[in-house]
Amino acid sequence: MDSLAAVPGTGPATSPLPVLRKARGPKSFSDLPTDRCVVMGILNVTPDSFSDGGEFVAADKAIAQGLKLLYGGADIIDVGGESTRPGSQPVSPEEEQARILPVIEALAKAGALISVDTKNVDTAAKALDAGAGIINDVSGMTYDPQMPALIAERKVPYVLMHSRGEARHDDPKAKYEDVVAEVLAELTELRDKFVAAGVAPELLILDPGLGFSKNGEHNWALLRALPEFTKLGHKVLVAASRKRFLGSLLSEAGKAAAPAERDDATVAISALSAANGAWGVRVHDAGASLDAVKVASVWAG
Repeated sequence: MDSLAAVPGTGPATSPLPVLRKARGPKSFSDLPTDRCVVMGILNVTPDSFSDGGEFVAADKAIAQGLKLLYGGADIIDVGGESTRPGSQPVSPEEEQARILPVIEALAKAGALISVDTKNVDTAAKALDAGAGIINDVSGMTYDPQMPALIAERKVPYVLMHSRGEARHDDPKAKYEDVVAEVLAELTELRDKFVAAGVAPELLILDPGLGFSKNGEHNWALLRALPEFTKLGHKVLVAASRKRFLGSLLSEAGKAAAPAERDDATVAISALSAANGAWGVRVHDAGASLDAVKVASVWAG
């Protein structure tokens, strides 16, 4: 078995690094299951993410959590080095890369299929070089104009998420006459721009962008309209895990449920999303959502 101590970029370890075992799951996008919804496990290598900020900012802890997700049932590990919670501060591409590249290299060495959660073209390119196989970009309408060319050149799957800009608690851009129709139209417009730049349509995965330029009512409306998104002819990813609208739903005595108390509701959304045609769900608790999507698959027959 291989030790991670020699993985470039990890530096001297303050605690023993986990030992790698080869993954049994999908190693490439083409290996992903097609008989059920895919489960994407969230790995935040950040000090300030809303749910688990700081828990996995050290490379050894992030790698250990990535392996836990992998062996716990995640088909894809989504590694991010910049928080996207409302009000978070952006980090430089250099800092983002310092956080995530050693983790991506180690998990790729273990045989994991890795998605990188980034808005930066340079980070995306270097993450692909380090072993990532998917780009998950939350920038939406404010995407980097160089990103389509990178995706077209590298021919890798790309998650195209709807957002109207930087996430804020009181987002003035979260104004819609018809949230479903407008998000569908704006995602279609983004899709067409990427296709026009040479990106193969089959590489595009659409994400309605729950919580990005949306309030709770918008999120529920988009979830109920999931079949409308699948009709666009692309894979659809649902990313609801532990988000604020679930905390509001589960509030008691006027106090929202804490992020870690939202997992059961997340599992319910995973099952319902799978039953309504979602290609994948992005979650913190991979094992529970894997059970949920398996149930949904059998239920659908």
